Amino acid sequence: MTDPVETIRVAHGEAGVRLDKWFKTHFPDITHGYLQKLLRSGQVRVNSRRVQASERLEVGAEVRVPKVARQPAKTNPAAKPQPSLSKADRDTIERMILFEDDDVLVLNKPFGIAVQGGTGTSRHIDGLLAGMVDRFGDRPRLVHRLDRDTTGILLIAKHRDAAAKLGRTFQTRSAAKTYWALVKGVPKPPQGKIEAALVKAAGPDGDRVRKALPGEQEVAMHATTHYSVIDRVGYKASWVSLKPVTGRQHQLRAHMALIGCPVVGDNKYDGEDVLVDSGIDKMLHLHARRLIIPHPDGRNRIDITAELPAHMKRTWEMLGLDAERFDADKE
Repeated sequence: MTDPVETIRVAHGEAGVRLDKWFKTHFPDITHGYLQKLLRSGQVRVNSRRVQASERLEVGAEVRVPKVARQPAKTNPAAKPQPSLSKADRDTIERMILFEDDDVLVLNKPFGIAVQGGTGTSRHIDGLLAGMVDRFGDRPRLVHRLDRDTTGILLIAKHRDAAAKLGRTFQTRSAAKTYWALVKGVPKPPQGKIEAALVKAAGPDGDRVRKALPGEQEVAMHATTHYSVIDRVGYKASWVSLKPVTGRQHQLRAHMALIGCPVVGDNKYDGEDVLVDSGIDKMLHLHARRLIIPHPDGRNRIDITAELPAHMKRTWEMLGLDAERFDADKE
Protein backbone atom coordinates (compact mmCIF):
# COMPACT_ATOMS: atom_id res chain seq x y z
CA MET A 1 0.00 0.00 0.00
CA THR A 2 1.35 3.44 -0.93
CA ASP A 3 2.13 5.74 1.98
CA PRO A 4 -0.10 8.86 2.19
CA VAL A 5 1.60 12.06 1.12
CA GLU A 6 1.29 15.78 1.69
CA THR A 7 2.30 18.67 -0.52
CA ILE A 8 4.09 21.66 1.00
CA ARG A 9 4.48 24.91 -0.92
CA VAL A 10 7.84 26.69 -0.67
CA ALA A 11 7.40 30.01 1.12
CA HIS A 12 8.78 33.35 -0.05
CA GLY A 13 11.56 33.37 2.54
CA GLU A 14 12.78 29.97 1.38
CA ALA A 15 13.64 30.88 -2.22
CA GLY A 16 17.00 29.49 -3.29
CA VAL A 17 17.34 27.11 -0.34
CA ARG A 18 18.72 23.65 -1.14
CA LEU A 19 16.18 20.85 -0.79
CA ASP A 20 18.22 19.02 1.85
CA LYS A 21 18.47 22.18 3.97
CA TRP A 22 14.77 22.90 3.48
CA PHE A 23 14.01 19.34 4.57
CA LYS A 24 16.21 19.73 7.65
CA THR A 25 14.26 22.84 8.63
CA HIS A 26 10.82 21.28 8.20
CA PHE A 27 11.72 17.73 9.33
CA PRO A 28 14.77 18.14 11.63
CA ASP A 29 14.70 14.54 12.91
CA ILE A 30 15.11 12.91 9.50
CA THR A 31 18.67 11.87 8.67
CA HIS A 32 20.39 12.85 5.45
CA GLY A 33 20.69 9.17 4.57
CA TYR A 34 16.97 8.57 4.92
CA LEU A 35 16.22 11.66 2.83
CA GLN A 36 18.46 10.25 0.11
CA LYS A 37 16.49 7.00 0.24
CA LEU A 38 13.21 8.90 -0.17
CA LEU A 39 14.65 10.82 -3.12
CA ARG A 40 16.04 7.72 -4.84
CA SER A 41 12.68 5.96 -4.58
CA GLY A 42 10.83 9.02 -5.89
CA GLN A 43 8.80 9.45 -2.69
CA VAL A 44 10.05 13.04 -2.33
CA ARG A 45 9.50 15.16 -5.45
CA VAL A 46 9.47 18.83 -6.40
CA ASN A 47 6.70 19.93 -8.78
CA SER A 48 6.12 16.22 -9.51
CA ARG A 49 9.75 15.79 -10.66
CA ARG A 50 12.40 13.50 -9.24
CA VAL A 51 15.19 15.69 -7.91
CA GLN A 52 18.44 15.52 -5.98
CA ALA A 53 19.14 16.81 -2.49
CA SER A 54 21.07 19.75 -3.97
CA GLU A 55 18.00 21.06 -5.87
CA ARG A 56 17.49 24.81 -5.29
CA LEU A 57 13.87 25.59 -4.47
CA GLU A 58 11.82 28.37 -6.03
CA VAL A 59 9.01 30.31 -4.35
CA GLY A 60 5.72 28.47 -4.78
CA ALA A 61 7.35 25.15 -5.71
CA GLU A 62 5.39 22.14 -4.41
CA VAL A 63 7.37 19.60 -2.42
CA ARG A 64 5.80 16.14 -2.22
CA VAL A 65 6.55 14.55 1.14
CA PRO A 66 5.40 11.08 2.30
CA LYS A 67 3.83 11.22 5.72
CA VAL A 68 6.25 8.50 6.83
CA ALA A 69 8.73 11.38 7.03
CA ARG A 70 6.81 12.55 10.08
CA GLN A 71 7.70 9.34 11.95
CA PRO A 72 11.33 9.89 12.97
CA ALA A 73 11.22 7.22 15.67
CA LYS A 74 11.05 4.52 12.98
CA THR A 75 13.49 6.09 10.54
CA ASN A 76 16.01 7.64 12.89
CA PRO A 77 15.86 6.09 16.39
CA ALA A 78 18.96 7.98 17.49
CA ALA A 79 17.45 11.38 16.75
CA LYS A 80 17.70 13.71 19.70
CA PRO A 81 15.11 16.35 20.62
CA GLN A 82 16.19 19.88 19.89
CA PRO A 83 17.86 21.50 22.91
CA SER A 84 15.82 24.09 24.73
CA LEU A 85 16.90 27.70 24.49
CA SER A 86 18.51 29.61 27.29
CA LYS A 87 16.44 32.22 29.06
CA ALA A 88 18.64 34.90 27.48
CA ASP A 89 17.85 33.67 23.96
CA ARG A 90 14.15 33.42 24.75
CA ASP A 91 14.19 36.96 26.10
CA THR A 92 15.96 38.09 22.92
CA ILE A 93 13.07 36.86 20.80
CA GLU A 94 10.42 38.20 23.18
CA ARG A 95 11.96 41.68 23.02
CA MET A 96 11.73 41.64 19.24
CA ILE A 97 7.97 40.96 19.10
CA LEU A 98 5.91 43.87 17.73
CA PHE A 99 2.71 41.92 17.06
CA GLU A 100 1.44 38.40 17.65
CA ASP A 101 -1.78 36.47 17.12
CA ASP A 102 -2.68 32.84 16.41
CA ASP A 103 -1.35 33.02 12.84
CA VAL A 104 1.55 35.44 12.64
CA LEU A 105 4.44 36.91 14.54
CA VAL A 106 6.03 40.25 13.60
CA LEU A 107 9.53 40.94 14.88
CA ASN A 108 11.68 44.08 14.94
CA LYS A 109 14.98 42.46 13.98
CA PRO A 110 18.06 44.07 15.54
CA PHE A 111 21.36 44.74 13.81
CA GLY A 112 23.92 41.98 13.40
CA ILE A 113 21.87 38.79 13.74
CA ALA A 114 21.30 36.52 10.75
CA VAL A 115 17.78 35.47 9.81
CA GLN A 116 18.85 32.02 8.63
CA GLY A 117 21.85 29.75 9.15
CA GLY A 118 24.71 29.37 6.73
CA THR A 119 28.43 28.72 6.63
CA GLY A 120 29.89 29.83 9.93
CA THR A 121 26.51 30.98 11.27
CA SER A 122 25.30 28.97 14.25
CA ARG A 123 23.05 31.53 15.94
CA HIS A 124 20.21 32.94 13.90
CA ILE A 125 16.54 33.91 14.26
CA ASP A 126 15.24 30.82 12.45
CA GLY A 127 17.11 28.59 14.89
CA LEU A 128 16.01 30.56 17.94
CA LEU A 129 12.37 30.30 16.86
CA ALA A 130 12.78 26.55 16.26
CA GLY A 131 13.84 26.21 19.87
CA MET A 132 10.62 27.85 21.08
CA VAL A 133 8.08 25.34 19.81
CA ASP A 134 6.86 24.97 23.38
CA ARG A 135 6.10 28.71 23.38
CA PHE A 136 4.42 28.95 19.97
CA GLY A 137 2.78 25.52 19.69
CA ASP A 138 4.32 24.80 16.28
CA ARG A 139 7.55 25.54 14.48
CA PRO A 140 7.42 29.20 13.35
CA ARG A 141 8.30 29.65 9.68
CA LEU A 142 10.09 32.50 7.91
CA VAL A 143 7.99 34.25 5.27
CA HIS A 144 10.71 36.57 3.96
CA ARG A 145 14.26 37.51 4.87
CA LEU A 146 16.40 40.49 5.82
CA ASP A 147 20.17 40.80 5.52
CA ARG A 148 22.16 40.21 8.71
CA ASP A 149 22.82 43.91 9.22
CA THR A 150 19.43 45.22 8.06
CA THR A 151 17.09 46.00 10.93
CA GLY A 152 13.33 46.16 11.21
CA ILE A 153 10.18 44.27 10.37
CA LEU A 154 10.43 40.51 9.90
CA LEU A 155 7.19 38.58 9.31
CA ILE A 156 6.93 35.04 10.70
CA ALA A 157 4.14 32.51 10.13
CA LYS A 158 3.18 30.51 13.21
CA HIS A 159 2.00 27.46 11.28
CA ARG A 160 2.27 25.90 7.80
CA ASP A 161 -1.08 27.11 6.47
CA ALA A 162 -0.30 30.75 7.35
CA ALA A 163 3.14 30.37 5.75
CA ALA A 164 1.62 29.11 2.50
CA LYS A 165 -0.92 31.94 2.33
CA LEU A 166 1.61 34.65 3.15
CA GLY A 167 4.08 33.16 0.67
CA ARG A 168 1.49 33.46 -2.09
CA THR A 169 0.83 37.07 -1.05
CA PHE A 170 4.51 37.95 -1.43
CA GLN A 171 4.55 36.14 -4.78
CA THR A 172 1.74 38.33 -6.09
CA ARG A 173 3.49 41.45 -4.72
CA SER A 174 0.50 42.33 -2.56
CA ALA A 175 2.77 43.24 0.35
CA ALA A 176 3.71 46.92 0.66
CA LYS A 177 7.17 47.31 2.20
CA THR A 178 8.79 50.59 3.19
CA TYR A 179 12.43 50.91 4.22
CA TRP A 180 14.24 53.91 5.65
CA ALA A 181 17.90 54.47 4.85
CA LEU A 182 20.60 57.06 5.20
CA VAL A 183 22.50 57.32 1.93
CA LYS A 184 25.50 59.30 0.80
CA GLY A 185 24.74 62.26 -1.43
CA VAL A 186 21.34 63.30 -2.73
CA PRO A 187 19.57 61.20 -5.39
CA LYS A 188 18.61 63.07 -8.56
CA PRO A 189 15.74 63.44 -9.12
CA PRO A 190 14.68 63.41 -5.44
CA GLN A 191 11.89 60.96 -6.24
CA GLY A 192 12.08 58.21 -8.80
CA LYS A 193 12.24 54.57 -9.80
CA ILE A 194 15.27 52.34 -10.24
CA GLU A 195 14.90 49.45 -12.65
CA ALA A 196 18.11 47.47 -12.91
CA ALA A 197 18.27 43.69 -13.29
CA LEU A 198 20.75 42.05 -10.93
CA VAL A 199 23.01 39.01 -11.09
CA LYS A 200 24.84 37.29 -8.26
CA ALA A 201 28.59 37.80 -8.13
CA ALA A 202 30.73 36.11 -5.48
CA GLY A 203 33.44 38.26 -3.95
CA PRO A 204 36.11 38.15 -1.23
CA ASP A 205 33.67 39.59 1.30
CA GLY A 206 30.88 37.13 0.52
CA ASP A 207 27.96 36.98 -1.88
CA ARG A 208 26.85 40.20 -3.51
CA VAL A 209 24.95 41.28 -6.60
CA ARG A 210 25.74 43.59 -9.50
CA LYS A 211 23.92 45.09 -12.46
CA ALA A 212 23.34 42.57 -15.23
CA LEU A 213 25.39 43.03 -18.38
CA PRO A 214 24.13 42.60 -21.96
CA GLY A 215 23.75 38.90 -22.69
CA GLU A 216 23.02 37.96 -19.06
CA GLN A 217 19.25 38.17 -19.32
CA GLU A 218 18.79 34.46 -18.70
CA VAL A 219 20.46 34.60 -15.28
CA ALA A 220 19.46 38.15 -14.35
CA MET A 221 16.83 38.90 -11.70
CA HIS A 222 14.43 41.72 -12.60
CA ALA A 223 14.44 44.28 -9.79
CA THR A 224 12.49 47.51 -9.28
CA THR A 225 12.75 50.02 -6.42
CA HIS A 226 10.86 53.27 -5.84
CA TYR A 227 12.68 55.89 -3.77
CA SER A 228 11.89 59.29 -2.30
CA VAL A 229 14.07 61.76 -0.41
CA ILE A 230 12.47 62.61 2.94
CA ASP A 231 15.16 65.02 4.17
CA ARG A 232 18.79 65.77 3.48
CA VAL A 233 21.92 67.08 5.15
CA GLY A 234 23.19 69.60 2.64
CA TYR A 235 24.54 67.64 -0.29
CA LYS A 236 26.42 65.10 1.83
CA ALA A 237 23.66 62.71 2.88
CA SER A 238 19.97 61.99 2.48
CA TRP A 239 17.29 60.24 4.45
CA VAL A 240 15.33 58.24 1.90
CA SER A 241 12.23 56.10 1.82
CA LEU A 242 12.64 52.96 -0.29
CA LYS A 243 9.78 50.82 -1.58
CA PRO A 244 10.89 47.65 -3.34
CA VAL A 245 8.50 46.17 -5.88
CA THR A 246 10.56 43.01 -6.10
CA GLY A 247 12.44 41.26 -3.31
CA ARG A 248 15.91 40.39 -4.62
CA GLN A 249 18.94 39.73 -2.46
CA HIS A 250 20.67 43.03 -1.54
CA GLN A 251 18.33 44.82 -3.96
CA LEU A 252 18.03 48.13 -2.10
CA ARG A 253 21.72 48.29 -1.27
CA ALA A 254 22.79 47.52 -4.84
CA HIS A 255 20.24 49.86 -6.42
CA MET A 256 21.25 52.83 -4.27
CA ALA A 257 24.92 52.20 -5.00
CA LEU A 258 24.14 52.05 -8.73
CA ILE A 259 22.73 55.60 -8.69
CA GLY A 260 25.74 56.87 -6.76
CA CYS A 261 24.07 57.06 -3.34
CA PRO A 262 25.16 53.96 -1.39
CA VAL A 263 23.68 53.24 2.03
CA VAL A 264 25.84 54.59 4.84
CA GLY A 265 27.80 51.83 6.58
CA ASP A 266 27.44 49.36 3.70
CA ASN A 267 30.79 47.58 3.49
CA LYS A 268 29.71 45.49 0.48
CA TYR A 269 28.54 48.20 -1.87
CA ASP A 270 30.40 51.30 -0.67
CA GLY A 271 34.16 51.56 -0.88
CA GLU A 272 34.48 54.86 0.98
CA ASP A 273 34.00 55.77 4.64
CA VAL A 274 33.74 59.53 4.31
CA LEU A 275 30.65 59.90 6.47
CA VAL A 276 31.51 57.07 8.83
CA ASP A 277 34.79 58.79 9.70
CA SER A 278 32.80 61.84 10.77
CA GLY A 279 31.53 60.02 13.85
CA ILE A 280 28.60 58.04 12.47
CA ASP A 281 28.49 54.42 13.63
CA LYS A 282 30.14 51.97 11.24
CA MET A 283 26.91 50.04 10.89
CA LEU A 284 24.48 49.60 8.00
CA HIS A 285 21.83 52.33 8.02
CA LEU A 286 18.99 50.38 6.40
CA HIS A 287 15.76 49.69 8.29
CA ALA A 288 12.59 47.82 7.30
CA ARG A 289 10.28 50.53 8.60
CA ARG A 290 6.76 49.45 7.67
CA LEU A 291 4.85 46.46 6.29
CA ILE A 292 1.26 46.37 5.05
CA ILE A 293 0.00 42.94 4.01
CA PRO A 294 -3.34 41.08 3.97
CA HIS A 295 -3.73 38.86 7.02
CA PRO A 296 -3.74 35.12 6.23
CA ASP A 297 -7.22 34.88 7.79
CA GLY A 298 -8.55 36.61 4.66
CA ARG A 299 -10.50 39.23 6.64
CA ASN A 300 -8.00 41.64 8.14
CA ARG A 301 -4.72 43.27 7.23
CA ILE A 302 -1.43 43.64 9.04
CA ASP A 303 -0.02 47.17 9.20
CA ILE A 304 3.08 47.38 11.38
CA THR A 305 5.69 50.11 11.87
CA ALA A 306 9.05 49.53 13.59
CA GLU A 307 11.00 52.27 15.33
CA LEU A 308 14.57 52.95 14.29
CA PRO A 309 17.38 50.92 15.88
CA ALA A 310 19.67 52.61 18.39
CA HIS A 311 22.54 53.31 15.96
CA MET A 312 20.22 55.00 13.46
CA LYS A 313 18.56 57.03 16.21
CA ARG A 314 22.02 58.31 17.22
CA THR A 315 22.77 59.26 13.62
CA TRP A 316 19.42 61.02 13.18
CA GLU A 317 20.10 63.06 16.32
CA MET A 318 23.65 63.87 15.21
CA LEU A 319 22.46 65.07 11.80
CA GLY A 320 19.38 66.91 13.07
CA LEU A 321 16.87 64.60 11.37
CA ASP A 322 13.51 64.22 13.11
CA ALA A 323 11.90 60.80 12.64
CA GLU A 324 9.03 61.71 14.96
CA ARG A 325 7.52 64.30 12.62
CA PHE A 326 6.52 61.69 10.05
CA ASP A 327 3.19 60.06 10.66
CA ALA A 328 3.10 56.39 9.59
CA ASP A 329 0.05 56.97 7.38
CA LYS A 330 1.98 59.53 5.34
CA GLU A 331 5.07 57.40 4.71
